[in-house]
Amino acid sequence: MKKKDTLFIIGLTMLMGIIWVLGELVMGLWIAVVPRTHAFWTAGIVILTVIISVWHSMLEDESDRTDPKVDKYYRKKEKRSKKHKR
Repeated sequence: MKKKDTLFIIGLTMLMGIIWVLGELVMGLWIAVVPRTHAFWTAGIVILTVIISVWHSMLEDESDRTDPKVDKYYRKKEKRSKKHKR
């Protein structure tokens, strides 16, 4: 796992934790709900966090697919071909 993926998961977990706490505070202080609602709220937050995390992990990062040395070679090759066209 890469560092940016780890940071994303930690950040996502912290954000969802804050949203969960705010929802619990709203349900506890201002909105009267049945006790089962708290369980659904918690399950919803956990499921949403897992869905977003899995979606993010399935995104393909193109930077891993190319070799930096090969990229450098092609950039130099392009510069040389542009100089010769002038």
